[in-house]
Amino acid sequence: MKIFYAVQATGNGHISRAMELLPHLEQYGTVDILLSGANSHLALDAPIKYRSNGLSLFYNCHGGLDYWKIVKEMHLLKLRKEIQDLPVEKYDLVINDFDYITAAACTKKKIPSINYGHQASFQSVNTPRPEKKSAGGEWILKNFARATHYVGLHFDRYDDYIFTPVVKKEILEASPTDKKYITVYLPSYCEPQLKDIFNGIPDYQFQVFIKEISQPKKEGNIIFLPIDKKMFTESLIHCTGIITGGGFETPAEAIHLGKKIMSIPIKGQYEQVCNGAALKKLGITCKQTISGNFKNEFYEWLNSAVKIQVDYSNSIEESLNYLFQLHKKSMGEDFPIFTEDFELS
Repeated sequence: MKIFYAVQATGNGHISRAMELLPHLEQYGTVDILLSGANSHLALDAPIKYRSNGLSLFYNCHGGLDYWKIVKEMHLLKLRKEIQDLPVEKYDLVINDFDYITAAACTKKKIPSINYGHQASFQSVNTPRPEKKSAGGEWILKNFARATHYVGLHFDRYDDYIFTPVVKKEILEASPTDKKYITVYLPSYCEPQLKDIFNGIPDYQFQVFIKEISQPKKEGNIIFLPIDKKMFTESLIHCTGIITGGGFETPAEAIHLGKKIMSIPIKGQYEQVCNGAALKKLGITCKQTISGNFKNEFYEWLNSAVKIQVDYSNSIEESLNYLFQLHKKSMGEDFPIFTEDFELS
């Protein structure tokens, strides 16, 4: 079977998930990858058949979206041509992890597709939302990457087509410890802002991951680290807790490890605000912003946060079984299903 797999490259979560899924998908057939987006800092360790800048989000250095850069990086005529030229009709199965070009190409050419990933979970009204919904945000989540079918991922199984997060093998096999430091990953803040924030808490150690550097460096009580999969995984496994945005994969990994979590969703990114609502439902600390009182808020969180631990080890098998059953029903064909030990039956 020929599989087309579209991976969104805004942020690092989609790429991290793709690296875990790819070996499983390759058990079903050959997989050609489209990487779409221009704001990720992890390399996808696999051959990429198609590459596009797509439609991406960009961040300012103060916890929010950089709207000017988002508009500046939109090349609508180029997108139109890419949609026309993308050969989705040559594949037996199209899997789309929230890419607009693939969704538009499938719609234009009347090709079935399956939206697989976190954003797919928002097709359900049962998926947590904030008290104040955003009409525009809801429209984007439901229409940006329209598909024939949806297989969602979220912190809990809010609906029958929603599965728990895909967590990387290194996290699943880890033996977590507490080495008395805090891991920080706040991609919508830059090095100077993060230095001011965490140098202001001198009696605690922080490992802060930023995109601006390629080698670790120490600044007082802060170790700044580059965006690197291995470094970040090790930091997360051995930290006391993590301060991060309102993304999906990083909080999911921290929940699986039973770490303390403080989530600060990116301002203006509605999906992250929704994730914050879901994390609050689980009992996890979620802040709207880093305020002038952050030092006191930090110690309150550190001393009182409840560790939430959920086993997310079965997601790949369960969600891909469901995905291929969907495809089987829609195409009237029979495909193998994973057994528990990852052999094909």
